[in-house]
Amino acid sequence: MRVYEHESWKGVYVVELDDGSLRLATKNLVPGQRVYGEKLYNYESVEYREWNAYRSKLAAALLKGLMELPVSEGDSILYLGIASGTTASHISDIIGAKGIIYGVEFAPRVLRDLLQVVADRRNIMPILADARYPERYRSLVTVVRGLYADVAQPEQADIVVKNAKFFLQDGGYLLLAIKARSIDVTREPSEVYLKEMNRLVEGGFEVKDIVHLDPFDRDHAMVYAVYHRG
Repeated sequence: MRVYEHESWKGVYVVELDDGSLRLATKNLVPGQRVYGEKLYNYESVEYREWNAYRSKLAAALLKGLMELPVSEGDSILYLGIASGTTASHISDIIGAKGIIYGVEFAPRVLRDLLQVVADRRNIMPILADARYPERYRSLVTVVRGLYADVAQPEQADIVVKNAKFFLQDGGYLLLAIKARSIDVTREPSEVYLKEMNRLVEGGFEVKDIVHLDPFDRDHAMVYAVYHRG
């Protein structure tokens, strides 16, 4: 086995197993901690966590050819719909101890699961709140460089635009996981994606890339965009 940093994505590693198969991974910020049962690899006295694309939409987006991973060490990120922290834990690995994730989650039961993760992972701040009302948690969140959204709501793009106006810096990035069936089960996913893209553009975003996440996540897409304040 050998491990090396990916040539295009800083902070993301490739684990090359003895049988020649490859796995994505991040360097474990909390050695010994598993967040969702992922495999741990030790290589040259460093521990890495396998990043499972069937469990994380961001990993799936990378494998499906997302043009860039904008997340970098030291970033401040607002994460809408952080759930139990599967993807957020890998972002936490990438941004490191100097970064911060403000994790907004609406469901108390899910947030309790996240609290077990953040007990040792100190760069994640859990916030029990409804992402539709950013004014209710504005006192808890600073201006951020990145916005990650994975909310199963019909008005996903509207929620993103509203939060961006409160918190996202000019030139900041957006990673939005769109669930087409959460928006409108009667329409084709491509129609839904186009409608959401138009709403983002109206809200000040420049869409850089969109990738479909099949077969990892059916009827899902990941949008990468940059925010421009008017």
